[in-house]
Formats: sequence, structure tokens, C-alpha cells
Amino acid sequence: MRRKFRDLRLEQLSKRLNAFVQVKRVLRPRRGWLRAVREATGTSLRQIAEKMRATPQLVASLEKSEANNRITLHSLQAAARAMDCELVYAIVPKSGTLRELVQNRARREADQQVRAVEHSMMLENQAVEVSTRRSQKRRSCD
Repeated sequence: MRRKFRDLRLEQLSKRLNAFVQVKRVLRPRRGWLRAVREATGTSLRQIAEKMRATPQLVASLEKSEANNRITLHSLQAAARAMDCELVYAIVPKSGTLRELVQNRARREADQQVRAVEHSMMLENQAVEVSTRRSQKRRSCD
């Protein structure tokens, strides 16, 4: 039952993340999204600061923090709201799908286990043949 539940969760999450597959190829502007959007819309630091009930210096600091990968999600979301925007956030696999990510991890773990057993058996003069090793790996990944 647990595996069924995990597979269902994996499938549901994969569907939700499909929208982000193309977005992950979009590079963040060098000076960050906050500054890029603010400048593109012609909004001043002061205008955003007023909406955030903060100082223009704080808004400039948030822009700098984002550019340096040091901003919190909470601050980023607040600044986005002040610009009448929405923060969109996701974690997606570097390549492939979530299912492939799970399968690759299972293969790596199976390889490690097979190598450990193979090493022990070699020390006991009971080495496993290459074809046997491959079939064991395939079975453990399925």
C-alpha cells in the first residue's frame, strides 16, 4: 500500500511541476528579478517602499540580497506583492522527470549494494560473474 501511495504522490507532483519545466531554462536577470521588474514597469524604490511600509533603502537592500542569492522567500514574496506581482516557486529536477530521478537514485543505491557484496565475495574467493551482477541490479531497481 505504501508504494502505491508514493507512486500516486509522485504522479500528482509530476503533473504540478510540468508547468515549470520550460521555466527552469529562463535565466534570472544578473541584478535579480525584483530590480528587473521594477525598472521595466517604471516603478521607483519609494513607490514599492510605500506599499511595503518600509524605506527605499530597505527595498534597495532586498534587490541586492536577491541578486546575491541571500533573500528570504518571505521578503521576496512581500516585494513581489508590493509590485502587484506574485512569487512563483518550485523545485524541479535538473534533468528528466521526478520518476527518472527516483529510478536513477535506486540504480545508484543498487550499484553500491552490489559492489559491497561483490567485494565481500571476492575476499572469500566467491566472485560474482558480470552477467549475474547486471541481473541483480535490474531486479533491485524494478
